[in-house]
Parts: sequence; C-alpha cells; structure tokens
Amino acid sequence: MNILHTGEFYFPSVGGMQEIVKQISERMVALGHTVTVATTFHPDRKDLIINGVKIEQFNINGNMVVGIKGDTKEIARYKELLKREDFDILVNFMGQHWATDLALPMLKEITAKKILVPEGFSALTDQKYSEYFNSMKEWLKQYDTVVFHSNDYADIDFARASNVKNIVQIPNGAAKGEFLTPAKMDIREKLSIPKDHLLILDIGSHTGVKGHAEAIKIFKKARIKNTTLLILGNSNGRGCEWSCKMKSRLWKYSWQRIFNHKNLIVAEVPRPYVISAHQQADLFLFTSNTECSPIVLIESAAAKTPFLATEVGNSKEMAEWTGSGIILPTVKIPMRKISKPMLLLNQIYSFVIGRKTYAPFLISVAKIKESAKILEQMCNDKDKRIQMAEKGHQAWLERFTWETIADQYQTLYKDLLSK
Repeated sequence: MNILHTGEFYFPSVGGMQEIVKQISERMVALGHTVTVATTFHPDRKDLIINGVKIEQFNINGNMVVGIKGDTKEIARYKELLKREDFDILVNFMGQHWATDLALPMLKEITAKKILVPEGFSALTDQKYSEYFNSMKEWLKQYDTVVFHSNDYADIDFARASNVKNIVQIPNGAAKGEFLTPAKMDIREKLSIPKDHLLILDIGSHTGVKGHAEAIKIFKKARIKNTTLLILGNSNGRGCEWSCKMKSRLWKYSWQRIFNHKNLIVAEVPRPYVISAHQQADLFLFTSNTECSPIVLIESAAAKTPFLATEVGNSKEMAEWTGSGIILPTVKIPMRKISKPMLLLNQIYSFVIGRKTYAPFLISVAKIKESAKILEQMCNDKDKRIQMAEKGHQAWLERFTWETIADQYQTLYKDLLSK
C-alpha cells in the first residue's frame, strides 16, 4: 500500500501525537508499505527520510478557525499532495490544525480511502469553534472511517450524537523494543536519587495543564518518608517550567526534605533516561488537567509501574484495561474559573507561536487531600504495587504493544481497500 499520513508536527518535534504518527508510520514501513508523512517544517529536521518514512514538510500553520497562514504556493502544493491518485490511504491525525483543516473541504476530491483520527476534539465546546464543529458533523461522514482511542470520550460522543456510523476504536500503545529490555541508562545515578528512596514519577511537558502543581501539592501533603518525586518534562521556556524549577530549588531548604527525607526533582532528559525512569519508578503519579488518550499510562503499564491518575481523557478506561491504575478523586472545572495568570500564560503562548490556542471547556483537577491519602496507601503497600504492576504488564503485552496496534491499522487499511 502507498500511505499518506498527515499531522501538524512530526519528529524531531516531541509530543504524544507525534509519537503516535511516528510509531504507526515506521511500523507500516516495516510491514512492507510505502509511507509519506505531511507535516510542518521543522528547523532541526535534517533528513526527509527517517527510518524509511518519507517526509513532506510545509511552511504552513494555524487552522480553519483562527486562520491558516502560509504562502499560497505552499498551500497549493499540500492540496496537490492530498489529491495524488497513487495514494491508497490518507490518514489525517488530529483535527483543529492546518493539515486536517485544509483537507476537510476537499474530501470528495480525494481518491484515496480517507481516515480521520480526531485525538479528542479539544475545542469542541469553545464558542469560536461552533460553526467548525457544526460542519464537522458532515465531514465525519465523508471519511471512510473515523478512528477513536476510547469508547467513552468527548470526540466519540460527538460522532455518535452526529449519527456517524463509520466508527472504529483502536487504542494507543507502547513499544516492545523500549520496555521489554532493561534500560541501558540509570536515572537514579544520573540525578543522584538515593537507592533507598521510593521513586514517584510524573512525566509531562511544561505546558501548564499537565497538573505538575497538583502533583507537587499531593506529594507534599502525603505523610511519607524517604521518597523522591521526579517530574520529567520538555523544556520550552513557557507554561509552568519556571514555576516547577523554582519549587524544586526552594524544596532543598524545606522541612520536608530535612525531616522527612522527601526530594523534589524537576529535570529534562533524553528518551533513554525517560524509559529508565519508567522502569525504575515505584509509582507513576499522573495529575494532568487535560488529555485525550495519554500514552504515558500505557508506557507505565509496559514498564511494570502502577499508576495513579486524574480522571482525564480515557484514563479511567486505561485503568480498567490494564488493571494497573487507580483513578484519583477528580473535579471538573470550567475554563471560565481558571485563574487569570493561567489565562494570561495561554495568551502569551498564543502570541509567541503566532496562532491562538484553546483548552477544553472543562479541565480535570485532582483533589489534593484525598489524593494524598491514596498516595500514602500505595507507597506503604508494596505487595499491591507488585500485583498491579504484573497485571498491567501482561495486559500491555496482550493488547497494547505498538506492534499489535500497527497490525490493527494495517487490517483497517486493507479492509477499506477491499471494499
């Protein structure tokens, strides 16, 4: 098959969506197919063929609502790529960005079998997007298939309410190559984490909506000793990065560190050390405020690390699928109640990247006191952690490796072509 995948960003850009497209694309190549990824230009991308995947990059940004910016020739070049008759399959990953939004009005002109992977429809309740999603009801029906990662989330609920029938569910995964072999790196040694410390891990970019502040509060309130909370996140100079690093510096002088031997470390490390952190952690604490289908929870299960997570995206579903997670008491807060500093950060970020960004109408926030109690219980119950870890790892091996998921996408592609 000749396959075209489109996504707003792609490697070397880092993020959950980028990882999904990368894993599926590279595994399709390994299965003998030709794959092209159309994405935004990246200054650090030196090669246009990465692990067999061809890259077509464009100087385009924005979306249909806030405006698509780019040279008219670039936009025309992208549209011509979409209409090429030698592509058998077209997959638009995620909505609300230029690579999908340019395709939407011309779906009937595209000869390839068409698939959309919405990834949550994060602006679904934003009034500015009301017309966009009103049109989306019909656009979804023009795709041959719409792939959702969850059976119970805003994007699939919207599709069902819109009477969309061409629905398929395929979850996210984690790679065998990364999690079936012991990590080559030692995160404890690299970051000077005491060997006798129970290691609690949190992973998420410093966007301001990954719940790092709540994780720190929960850790601080929990009555535990000889523990380290390690927050790993991409450095981007915005969001909560400065705040997290400042809290880490001040923690060195806190009574928590002196009397309870509790450490707080905020760091950015290469991927091999992230895998090491997953595998060496005793517990994964994920208090993100907004998600669709967080890959880190599947990776946690793959690494034999039980997780505690807010009820965000389909985390509850993941806890049920794997048996290795507990959902923390969570409240859903309307965006209008978010603090002015957070809204200001969002506006500054929008200005810097040259386009508006919008968060979902409701965000998930962990209840601190109740969550701290659960953290205490898990830290003090090694047998339960081991039991959950084994159960989650087995579930991952059976259902959630990228190899298994790539096979599901390949089967879907072949079924569409056979019709």
